[in-house]
Amino acid sequence: MVVTQHRSKRKVSGGIYHNLRKKRKSDMGREPTLTKIGKAKLKKIRTVGRNLKFRLLTSDIANIFDPKTKTFSKAKVKTVVENPANRQYARRNIITKGTIIDTEKGKARVTSRPGQDGVINAVLI
Repeated sequence: MVVTQHRSKRKVSGGIYHNLRKKRKSDMGREPTLTKIGKAKLKKIRTVGRNLKFRLLTSDIANIFDPKTKTFSKAKVKTVVENPANRQYARRNIITKGTIIDTEKGKARVTSRPGQDGVINAVLI
């Protein structure tokens, strides 16, 4: 099934809109990237204006910010503790923005969007 950002041809009542236009590539949507824990895998996607998005499919390393010492470091991700986007994601070890992950340095909250940024950035809590 096609995922689109474009308005439907039909109204809620069942009637049709008359000022329609054709489908465009800029209207195209995609299935969500469910970033999991594992060996790093990236997928490049070309967007509007020949820009690139890097979708992080799997990763086991996160960039951790320590607010006490104000330093950045890399740490290995052990598991997903909690995911506010969907409680089933925690069971499946899926990482989204706001996810609380368990790392070698301790628990951290993910501040980036791994499915769109291509990296896992997190802050220690």
